Amino acid sequence: MEAEKSWFKDWFNSPYYHLLYSNRDEKEAAAFIDKLLAYLHPASDAEMLDVACGKGRHAKYLADKGYYVTGIDLSTESINAAKKLENAHLSFFQHDMRLPFRVNFFDVVFNFFTSFGYFDTQRDNDNALRTLKNALKPGGKLVLDYLNSNYVAEHLVSAEVKDKDSVVFDIRRELKDKKFIKEINILDQEKMRRLQYTESVNAFTKEDFEEMFAHQGLEITDIFGDYHFNSYDAQRSPRLIIIATKSKPC
Repeated sequence: MEAEKSWFKDWFNSPYYHLLYSNRDEKEAAAFIDKLLAYLHPASDAEMLDVACGKGRHAKYLADKGYYVTGIDLSTESINAAKKLENAHLSFFQHDMRLPFRVNFFDVVFNFFTSFGYFDTQRDNDNALRTLKNALKPGGKLVLDYLNSNYVAEHLVSAEVKDKDSVVFDIRRELKDKKFIKEINILDQEKMRRLQYTESVNAFTKEDFEEMFAHQGLEITDIFGDYHFNSYDAQRSPRLIIIATKSKPC
């Protein structure tokens, strides 16, 4: 069903999505970005692309440091909010990451906080990765920050309830058909209504990404296991943070 295939279109546009994830640690995110910049050493006037940028907080953080930053996201609601932050160093566009965007243009492309792997077909996932690669200048750097599937599977919380601002989120999780499925049942006590959304993220492994990156001509230069840049461990690391370089033509 098309509705199932496009779960992210409705969910990411929903105010309940932003409410559920409103407690994300922005200080940790800023510290992670600072570490990335120290590692990457981009030029002071570098062009950067934040793919699946949400409401643009991390793109703005980068732009405030003087870089020229573009953010793209499928969610119209998120981009409308992000556009309020625009300035000479910062711009936003509503865009599907499976489609090309500014080929050979950016010095660095970021894909933060598991904003990949939503699609049902490998073709769509490959198209998304191709967009990230093609947007880079030859020799440019890609940073893809993903969950570590082995760790998440081992520590999966099958059920929990969260209560935020008179909205009750009843959440059920499972690993099924190599996908992490999160069913979110919502009771809005103020508006007296119930809704249901389902998140689905591919349980890609390090080996899966190595194959996908090689297919795109991306050379993996480093893999980290958390936001403190500790070495990746397949069983113990909470994250899979891949840094790769776009090959230069011979």
